[in-house]
Amino acid sequence: MPDLMSLSFNNRYARLPEHFFSRVAPQPRQGTRLADVSPDCARLLGLGSLVAEMASSREDRESLRLLMAGERLLPGMDALAQKYTGHQFGHYNPQLGDGRGMLLGELQTENGSVFDLHLKGAGRTPYSRFGDGQAVVRSSVREYLASEYMAALGIPTSRALALAVNAEQVQRETLEPGATVLRVCESHLRFGHFEWLAHSGRHADLKTLIDHALREHFPECLPECSRQ
Repeated sequence: MPDLMSLSFNNRYARLPEHFFSRVAPQPRQGTRLADVSPDCARLLGLGSLVAEMASSREDRESLRLLMAGERLLPGMDALAQKYTGHQFGHYNPQLGDGRGMLLGELQTENGSVFDLHLKGAGRTPYSRFGDGQAVVRSSVREYLASEYMAALGIPTSRALALAVNAEQVQRETLEPGATVLRVCESHLRFGHFEWLAHSGRHADLKTLIDHALREHFPECLPECSRQ
């Protein structure tokens, strides 16, 4: 298996109009250490030997730790926070977006599948509002275990490649230790992306996003002539 630093990433979402997102770098998290890596998710990405390699390769383990710590991106990654909207507590909220997560990039597997890598707990973004952009161990462990367990049951879900804990003290009801999760999904497009453009009357942008979704994720829905 090639080492992590030799993998080539892409980010097609970053080539959409720049008001669809904000480019922002992950904020370094002090004292980050890897807690676990999912072998099943690694295999999904075509990195089936990742866990074994990391056990023997200090360089691979350090590369992943630095990524989870927000200290170093992998080649080709282009970190950004996506803008979208949605409903909260029964009311439309136009201020939503990636408030503590960042889309890092896409990895194409040997069989042609493409997966987004998204770092949760990566820090504040323009959409954080009053949030701190951090994640805590309690909720991060829950997401890591629940997503992998649901996948094992055959339930379609986002996946989690890795979980890391850090030395940050995050204020919730009490002070809690911080964490990051490396989320994996075929796409991080949400209904709220389309809702934002529809509610704000940006019909040209809405068409751009729909065309992007069809082209990149549902090419079988496009007329043959538009794929040439």
